[in-house]
Amino acid sequence: MKFSAILCGCGAMSKGWLRAIASNPLLADSITIVGLVDLNRETAEKLAAEFGLEGAVIGSDLSDVIAATKADLVFDIVIPAARYDVVSTALKAGCHVLSEKPMAASLAEGAALVDLAAETGRIHAVIQNRRFISGVRRLRRFVDSGAIGELTGIHCDFFLAPHFGGFREEMDNVLLLDMAIHTFDAARYVAGRKPLTVYCVERNPKGSWYRHGASANAIFEFSDDIVFSYRGSWCAEGERTSWESQWRLVGSKGMLIWDGEESFKATVAGEEPGLLRGHAAVNVPGPEHDEETHGHASVIADFIAAISTGRWPETANSDNIRSLAMVFGAIESAKTGKRVEISA
Repeated sequence: MKFSAILCGCGAMSKGWLRAIASNPLLADSITIVGLVDLNRETAEKLAAEFGLEGAVIGSDLSDVIAATKADLVFDIVIPAARYDVVSTALKAGCHVLSEKPMAASLAEGAALVDLAAETGRIHAVIQNRRFISGVRRLRRFVDSGAIGELTGIHCDFFLAPHFGGFREEMDNVLLLDMAIHTFDAARYVAGRKPLTVYCVERNPKGSWYRHGASANAIFEFSDDIVFSYRGSWCAEGERTSWESQWRLVGSKGMLIWDGEESFKATVAGEEPGLLRGHAAVNVPGPEHDEETHGHASVIADFIAAISTGRWPETANSDNIRSLAMVFGAIESAKTGKRVEISA
C-alpha cells in the first residue's frame, strides 16, 4: 500500500525519522511525505531542501495542510506540550498518527487520546524506538526461553553527563520525563508484565547544569511479584554507562547481565559444594527477528504494517500509556514521598 504522510515538527529530531524511512526500501517505497508543518516556516523549508521534499506543502497549521494534501498519516514530532492538540487534530481529520515519546504531556491527556483513537477508528502509536533494538529484543527472547527460570527482578543503571543545552536544561523532571521512559518502557516489554506501584526519590544533584530533576532512583512492582529498580543520573560525570542502561535480570535459576552495548553474560546456578554454589554459563541467542532491531525504522514499519493488516501495533497508545503511567507515577511519588499505585 502507498501512504501519504505529513511530518509535523521539523526540528532536529525529524531528521532521524526521515533517515529511518529512507534507510528501509519498503518504507521508502510506501511512504511519501506530502506535507511539512512547523511554526517556523524557514525550519520546514530547510528540512525540505535537505531531504529533497520541495514538492511538499508547507504550513504552520496542521488542519490546513491535512485539508490541502488529503494525507493518510501524520508523523508527530512536536514538543510534548503540543502533542495533544496535534494528535487530536490529526485523528479527527481521519489520519493515523505515529508520535514521538512521551505520548502525552499528562496521564489525563494520554487517556483522552486513547479514547479518541478508539472513537475515530484510527491508530495512534508511539515511537518507542529503544525497545526495537537488538539488545532489548534479546533480553525478552531470553526471558521467554525460561533459561534462568521465572523472572523475579530487573535492575537498571543509567549514568551519563550530556551537556545538551536548550530546552532539556530548563525542564521539570528532566530525567524521568525525557529519558527514563525509554528504560521504563523497555523493562515493561522485557518483563511482559503490568506495572502496579512505584516509589521514587528524585534529586537535582550538586553540580547539575539542569534546572530540575537530573537524577532519580525508582522501585517498581510489576505483576507476578517482579521488581524493577532504576538508578539514573544525567549529570554523572566520569565513566558512563550505555545510553540503553546497564541491565541485570534475576531469575529463579540464574541471571543475565547486559552492559547496554555488546556484552551479554548469562549464568545459572552451579553444583559446587559449600556456601556459594558457583555458576555455569548459558548462551544468549540473538534476536529472533532481525527486522525488529532497527530502532526508528522498525517502529515505523510496525506502524505501517498495522494499518495495512488491521492488527494492533506493538506501541499502540492503549498499551504505551502504561509506560507513560510509570513516568508520571514516579514523578508523583517523588513529589509526595509516598508509594504510588499505577492505574493505567
